[in-house]
Amino acid sequence: MKQAYLDNSATTPVDSRVAEAMQPFLKESFGNPSSVHSTGQTVRVAVEHARSQVAALIGARDDEIFFTSGGTEADNWAIKGAAWARSDKGNHIITSSIEHHAVIESCEYLAKHGFEVTFLPVDRYGKVAPGDVEKAITPKTILISIMHANNEIGTIQPVAEIGRIARQHGILFHVDAVQTTGHLPVNVGDLNADLLSMSGHKLYGPKGIGALYIKKGVRIDSLLSGGSQERHKRPGTENVPGIVGFGKAAEIAMAEMNDETEKITALRDRLAAELLERIPDATLNGHPSERLPNNVNISFQYVEGESLVLHLDFEAISASTGSACSSSSLEPSHVLLACGRLAEEAHGSIRFSLGKFNDDEDIDRVIETLPGIVKKLRAMSPLAPGAVK
Repeated sequence: MKQAYLDNSATTPVDSRVAEAMQPFLKESFGNPSSVHSTGQTVRVAVEHARSQVAALIGARDDEIFFTSGGTEADNWAIKGAAWARSDKGNHIITSSIEHHAVIESCEYLAKHGFEVTFLPVDRYGKVAPGDVEKAITPKTILISIMHANNEIGTIQPVAEIGRIARQHGILFHVDAVQTTGHLPVNVGDLNADLLSMSGHKLYGPKGIGALYIKKGVRIDSLLSGGSQERHKRPGTENVPGIVGFGKAAEIAMAEMNDETEKITALRDRLAAELLERIPDATLNGHPSERLPNNVNISFQYVEGESLVLHLDFEAISASTGSACSSSSLEPSHVLLACGRLAEEAHGSIRFSLGKFNDDEDIDRVIETLPGIVKKLRAMSPLAPGAVK
């Protein structure tokens, strides 16, 4: 049976054109781009070409792109690097209660080392109010970090407006755009971003590669020491195949984003509508319209999300209970709790995240399969009305 892969927010399959572009740099073009001989300099040209491809995707200058090992490193670098570099100006950071763990735990780390952090609340749709951001600003505020869209529930944040507020107050603004880059228009100028995180494997590129956009003139400290790579800001021999693959994925995303978004949005809307109609006591999580084009997150009362995911997997359907980075945790989603969901509702939630390789057949499989699974599990649940006790 064909696997219906609907966990694209966790990772995407590598586009065959990306894999093809990477192949020469796994074999023939193996040089170190820091070497001065021709073998190394041939590779250097490829790295810089990829840098320009990634820069073009977000409307940045080539020299504002710094390659990292992924989105988590980019988030850590942005938060900690900016805080350390501006500690002489203040020690206050503003973020939201539904950020990715890479942001939240970086802020918690800094809180243990003399910084103050404000975790802003969100509304029932998981949205941050720009007014709350402005009210939280103090004379000591040095950094605001708000994600472009949430990885679990898909809600898109008003980051452009928040960025304007940050700029008016002379505060650095970081945007975690890991889930949106390559899927929604992302322009660092329009978003008023000083720092922006990206990840290759979220847009059909390879794993183990990401980037941090650092606006020209913005100073942040490095996380690592030991080399002059990435213009002395991020040492370590470059992951050349990954960088080339990321660049190719960015180029493809620029060319195909509009068509991909239109197709996926239609599939998403059909999936959500059918599941909510066919399964009682189900609730869509996240904003009903201002959400990622590929995200369907639903809470099913009286059942466990983990059980739903496992039963779907038996039927060759891949989904998740939320963020891949916290999938092994038994704790309810911090995102859903922040939106006002009860712990049992959060535990009964699953996320379907679509990709460009999904089709109507995949959606039909879920629609035909999931109602029966929910009914079966509810029949065994002591919490469900009418269940066998």
